[in-house]
Amino acid sequence: ITAIVCACLSFSIEAFTPFVSSNFGTTTVSSSHSIVLTSKRRFGSTSSPLFLSSSTPAEEDNTSEEEEDDGSIDISSDPRLYRIRLPRAPGIEWGTDLSFSFVYVRAMEPAGPASISGQVGVNHQICEIRPVLTTSNEAPTPINLIGAPFDQVMQTFANLDRTIIEVDLVFFRGTKEELKAACAGSNNSTPEKETITITVIQNNDSKNKITKTITAPVGANIRQTLVDEGINVYQSLTRWTNCKGKQLCGTCIVNVKEGGMNTNRKSMDEASTLRENPDTYRLSCVTFAYDDVTVETFPPIKAAQWTR
Repeated sequence: ITAIVCACLSFSIEAFTPFVSSNFGTTTVSSSHSIVLTSKRRFGSTSSPLFLSSSTPAEEDNTSEEEEDDGSIDISSDPRLYRIRLPRAPGIEWGTDLSFSFVYVRAMEPAGPASISGQVGVNHQICEIRPVLTTSNEAPTPINLIGAPFDQVMQTFANLDRTIIEVDLVFFRGTKEELKAACAGSNNSTPEKETITITVIQNNDSKNKITKTITAPVGANIRQTLVDEGINVYQSLTRWTNCKGKQLCGTCIVNVKEGGMNTNRKSMDEASTLRENPDTYRLSCVTFAYDDVTVETFPPIKAAQWTR
């Protein structure tokens, strides 16, 4: 099903390692490190910590029910926002970074609808989708996609009813950082975390159990962070014969006991290497944390890992 969706929507993930893009549809991506712009009335109040607004609560109180907003993004609140109607298959190759959120236009088919429109540009951030209904008098519900996980955005397109031919899309002309800065203009904004906490459990099944807490930057590599703190992630002789973080030996295994949804997804290579082990087991060399996690070193492993 994922392969069919990819072919229809023409998208890809821009990854900084060769192990990310090969398995983009098998696991759910956390949105805990994402900024989600929720719908609201007249953009004067919201339950979301970050939003774009061009009106005040007082203006909202004076607005009649007939003029009440339908919950879509107010494109007049920022000149970089625009709305455009395109076919459901717009000819856009979607991209994201290793946070797997804030989906943007990575490329466009030269003769595709988006390219021909002359409005959509490379690196523009997708903010909202609203199906264009042709068989109903009901107003369609807009779906906010700012900061949404990559899988959620792709699934939104895939879940469109087969009768939907066109969609109204809202884009932001700018980078992820510029979009987040625009969203953070609210008085209710919550600053994005710059650091995370990695809790490391060593010798979990012995009397010498040690728990250590490490403060690391968002997106930190688990293996490198632990090695920098003098924590060994290799069992037996692989402590001296490992590949030094190049994902060649498959021996830097850790168990992400808590916060697994705050890490990047497994690639096909990693999943194959760890196929005999629990889903929470990861190769620390290709695992990046975007929020707080708890990892266990030296977890029990199956025979396949001892024969590598």
